Amino acid sequence: MKTVKIIIIALLAVVLGSNSYAQMHDHSKMDMSKTNSKMDMASTKTETIKVWGECETCQVTIEKASKVDGVSKANWDKTTKLLTLVYDPSKVKSDDIQKKIAAVGYDTEKYKADDKVYAKLNACCKYERKK
Repeated sequence: MKTVKIIIIALLAVVLGSNSYAQMHDHSKMDMSKTNSKMDMASTKTETIKVWGECETCQVTIEKASKVDGVSKANWDKTTKLLTLVYDPSKVKSDDIQKKIAAVGYDTEKYKADDKVYAKLNACCKYERKK
């Protein structure tokens, strides 16, 4: 009977001791940069932009031009002509991304590509330009 009492007391001491340690642990000193939390999601923005183009070559060029520092995802759909971006607005602005796309020959909602750059696109990439 004495042995059972000692085991129960020992178990209670372990349980209560670990519980009190968990409550005293200072979480403010934890390195949160290695965690994938909802805070990371809050620092990104998803935006859809109209970008004119025609083919898979356009898709590769548009997506490549879009992937600047701060952009984590860029997908262009040739059917809808919509570019879906996921980016960190503290690192890059939507206008900066659209300017990069226009610089490689593709018109966006806000920026028109330079005529000389557009003229250098492959024949399959030429789209009906807005005026």
